[in-house]
Amino acid sequence: MGQKWFISFEKNSTSSTVYKMNTDNKIRCPWCEKSEIERTYHDTEWGVPLHDDDKLFEFVILDGFQAGLSWKIVLQKRENFRRAFFGFDARVLAQCSNSVVEEWMQDAGLVRNRLKLEGVLKNAKAFLAVQKEFGSFDRYIWSFVDGQPVFNERKFQNEIQSVSPEAIAMSKDMKKRGFTFCGPTICYAFMQAAGMIVDHISSCYRYKEIREMPSTS
Repeated sequence: MGQKWFISFEKNSTSSTVYKMNTDNKIRCPWCEKSEIERTYHDTEWGVPLHDDDKLFEFVILDGFQAGLSWKIVLQKRENFRRAFFGFDARVLAQCSNSVVEEWMQDAGLVRNRLKLEGVLKNAKAFLAVQKEFGSFDRYIWSFVDGQPVFNERKFQNEIQSVSPEAIAMSKDMKKRGFTFCGPTICYAFMQAAGMIVDHISSCYRYKEIREMPSTS
């Protein structure tokens, strides 16, 4: 059975964009149809409410590296990050000296941006401090949406915003606590990834599936 195609018309646009559809005939958010790695991430992780501290820390780190880059690049390097960052173990990273940054700067499999790499160590320390204060990072971070995911009912991809009042508040508070690479846009991307804000378009098959998931908060 050959590949199928569909045409997505964006609101307020006179042009249409053709996206590849898998043979399963499922409608997906158009952004994920550009590559298999983005499609898999979209189908299995993006927008699913996440309450595991270790995974939340991983997304804090990954979304920080996304600044100025495409998410596809971050996903392609994800396993390299996991290897270099001790499985995204905040406890280990918080004990590392800055000498490890020099090692990372020689690793072609990473994004060799010194400020971002130094930020991994800073964010690990800030993350552990939040865990100690609130009992879990999950309890802290989900407080910005009152513990429940926000379902945005967007029909078109170009209706999805890149920031929100909740993301602005999160960014301000995280910066106070010593986190870095946590501007409002990065925080909003994190909230989308962690399912705090569900931005699948309403026709995407994952929107309905996530909406019907039992709450785990």
